[in-house]
Amino acid sequence: MKINKLFLKIPKDAGWLLPGLEVKRWFILIIIGAVMAAVGLCIITNLKPLITLFNMVMRISQTLPPNLTGWLLIALGALFFFIGWLKANYSILDVNNERNRHALLEDLYRRRKLNRGPKIVAIGGGTGLSTMLKGIKKITNNITAVVTVGDDGGSSGKLREELGVLPPGDIRSCIAALADDEDLVTKLFQFRFKDCAGLSGHSFGNLFLTAMCEITGDMVRAVKESSKVLSIRGRVLPSTLDDMRLVAEMEDGSIIKGESNIPESGKKIKRLFTEPDNCKPLEDAIWAINDADIIILGPGSLYTSVIPNLLIKDIAKAVNNSKAKKIYVCNIMTQPGETDGFSVSDHIKTLINHAKYEKIIDAVLVNTTLPNELIAPYKDAGSVPVVVDTEEVNKMGIQVIQKNLIEDKRFEDGHSSFVRHSPSRLARIIYYWYRKGEIKNHE
Repeated sequence: MKINKLFLKIPKDAGWLLPGLEVKRWFILIIIGAVMAAVGLCIITNLKPLITLFNMVMRISQTLPPNLTGWLLIALGALFFFIGWLKANYSILDVNNERNRHALLEDLYRRRKLNRGPKIVAIGGGTGLSTMLKGIKKITNNITAVVTVGDDGGSSGKLREELGVLPPGDIRSCIAALADDEDLVTKLFQFRFKDCAGLSGHSFGNLFLTAMCEITGDMVRAVKESSKVLSIRGRVLPSTLDDMRLVAEMEDGSIIKGESNIPESGKKIKRLFTEPDNCKPLEDAIWAINDADIIILGPGSLYTSVIPNLLIKDIAKAVNNSKAKKIYVCNIMTQPGETDGFSVSDHIKTLINHAKYEKIIDAVLVNTTLPNELIAPYKDAGSVPVVVDTEEVNKMGIQVIQKNLIEDKRFEDGHSSFVRHSPSRLARIIYYWYRKGEIKNHE
């Protein structure tokens, strides 16, 4: 991390003088205040303290060279003031050892820089959205994750049916991804109870959010208060507070209800809609979209993670009308039961058809590098790499950005793991695209 390298090159306490901390301005203000108070005191006492001090300095300067005396007093005064100011800060903040002091300085530097980052709205759900958020939080604190609430399977589905709460699963994953202490919070929130009567299959995070929802009255307040407790960067918002259910019309005319049932039908999806038809968006989500610098759609399951948010008419309209730069992160592999045989242009056309607006995407980010050992395990499940049909996408007036996006982590035996987007690569490329506009593709 660049910040760590920077801190290694300078004395630890001198790091407080780095630009961007918003500390030195108060340091200067303290000096100005002290000088003004001293001058005021001298005036009240007819300048007697000032005359006494001046005479003392004159005697010292007659003993030592004047320039040396002046610089010595300046250096000692600055040193005493700086030490006193640091000690006062550490005492107030209760930082009692050098390691914690350095961590405090680094954290403050990082937060100040990230607070100036672009305003990013990430729209989606599932594992894809939470994966991307892990990278995005390293370039800005101004993050709003707008999360689908159509999940009706697993622990989320049970809590939804039994307690009438919004499904907390995707929201939980996003909170864990944005937490400062990501590893610890992720382990805690993703922990699933086993062989426990009544709790078996439930994750701690889902139960925690459900309990907070009961205490605070609704999921929005529950997420807000949970975010404070876990010190997350940015915020997580459900796309709607309505009891939204996903419904798919298949090409053979059959109707499949339920997010968890749609991919299992084995039929090709013709269109997706919701019950009720006119779900009301969360106002904070609309406000965030209108105020955004970057809007990111995906990655994640096309029909069950990304599109459900755009089925909320006001959200789709807000994305279309937003002046932000809009980018879609396309999936690396096709998803059986949802996007069998889909190319990149098929993904985009499906998004636009369901949103009913054409200006929801300015660019699409696609992966170009995929080792054979990663592809092989997916063939048996009917999943293949998404075809990048650049010419077709360009005809739609959408920029294609082709980069290596996959995570490089491997198992201990040297074999590659599942195909996953790299959070850091996604964040870095999206940010560069936002700043520069044009990116040279690597075929």
